[in-house]
Amino acid sequence: MLDSQTKNRSHALGKLDDLRLFKEFSYINGEWVSQRETPAIAVHDPADGSLLGTVPALGASKSRAAVDAAQAAFGPWAAKLPQERAAILRKWFDLILENKEDLALLMTLEQGKPISEARGEIDYAASFVEFYAEEAKRPNIEGVTSHLPDGEVEVWREAIGVVALITPWNFPCAMISRKAAAALAVGCTCVVHPSRETPYSATALAELGERAGLPAGVFNVVTGYAAEIVEPWTQDPRVRALSFTGSTEIGRLLYRQSAETVKHLVMELGGHAPFIVFADADLDRAVDCAISAKFATSGQDCLGANRFYIERSVYKAFAEKFTAATKALTVGKGSDDPDIGPLMNTNAVKKQKEHVEDALKKGAKLLCGGKSHSLGPLFYEPTVLGDVPRDALIAHEETFGPVAALIAFDSDEDVIAMANDTEYGLVAYLHTGDAKRIYAASRALQYGMVAVNRTKVTGAPIPFGGMKQSGLGREGARQGLEEFTEIKYVCRDFS
Repeated sequence: MLDSQTKNRSHALGKLDDLRLFKEFSYINGEWVSQRETPAIAVHDPADGSLLGTVPALGASKSRAAVDAAQAAFGPWAAKLPQERAAILRKWFDLILENKEDLALLMTLEQGKPISEARGEIDYAASFVEFYAEEAKRPNIEGVTSHLPDGEVEVWREAIGVVALITPWNFPCAMISRKAAAALAVGCTCVVHPSRETPYSATALAELGERAGLPAGVFNVVTGYAAEIVEPWTQDPRVRALSFTGSTEIGRLLYRQSAETVKHLVMELGGHAPFIVFADADLDRAVDCAISAKFATSGQDCLGANRFYIERSVYKAFAEKFTAATKALTVGKGSDDPDIGPLMNTNAVKKQKEHVEDALKKGAKLLCGGKSHSLGPLFYEPTVLGDVPRDALIAHEETFGPVAALIAFDSDEDVIAMANDTEYGLVAYLHTGDAKRIYAASRALQYGMVAVNRTKVTGAPIPFGGMKQSGLGREGARQGLEEFTEIKYVCRDFS
């Protein structure tokens, strides 16, 4: 089996300390599964197009087999003592950190992000496993003052059952651990479908989960094309919850498909984040934060700032500083640890070009960048557009790449109205030194998360999620665990 795993392996994969983490298989019911009936899916390094390997393109029968396994494993897993589940999750956490360098290399090779960012994502992914290992041991019975003179009332939270987890390519490790650790901690079992472009982070997690002691059927990874894998899950009544991270368009589709079986849905969808800078802000700090908010993960981040609203009196100064900082960013292969790596695919590059061309046609000014990079077809120059008109596509659509749009504003009311004029509501960034304005703007912004005078806000202890069509439910924190539970009310008679 190891020989077949390593066929077609690129030279860079030879740098792995533990080649067993590179799996060209799916993982169902504790077994590594291949599929010879259909052509395998090729996985390439976006930096240079080299072949990393393949994974099976499984179909509906294997998709259902994964649910069979998860359903069979659910009862015994849910019946384990919370501290038993916690011990396994803790071991999984330890193994993730022990293999951090290999996991980061795998991620950089299949996703393209700079290696330092990949290492950061492994730490981030592991933090959810650690957090939920601890949360697994918390009591989940709530006493309620009885409204009946002869009754005693309790409210229980019980594991909802089999949960389907559909994860994207931009954070191929953390989006699995954030969902799976919460579900497993409370006693659910999982069927996971990773993006076909970044499957190896998922299968490596499965390998480490097996080593940690996750029983067969508790954590299953099914590779293939989403339509063939996920649609059977949406129609299967045994799958009681579905958690998805991805575009709002696909979220709507899954919402419709899941309606017939009335699933519990947790969705983290599109972002299109506003970044607001008032004249009283620390401008240098705002520029530093803007660079981080725009260009992390090469701009391919649902939390990435897309629209930069700058108060007119400081607009010119901000634009000059921000453009200079953008020009200083390095571009290269993720393994060389640049500031900007390749984009994921040709569609991503196409969208950058469309947004830039549309904005320029409507009167925007090109301050830097604005074209493909000489390094290769999936590289795009870090780009700043100034004086972007409000009717430009980039002012209304998520760009998901290294292009920033600068727009001047004249009043608090004006900028709040522009920021809220979207179907999205995931995160907003706010820079001001006025305490009253911080409170008022944070209240007025229709976003699930608001970052004030900083960029980084996420972490295992916080409830991550958005408003409007940026999603349903929350991930992380205690709320993330509760998404995978049912509430049961018990009233005992004492007459």
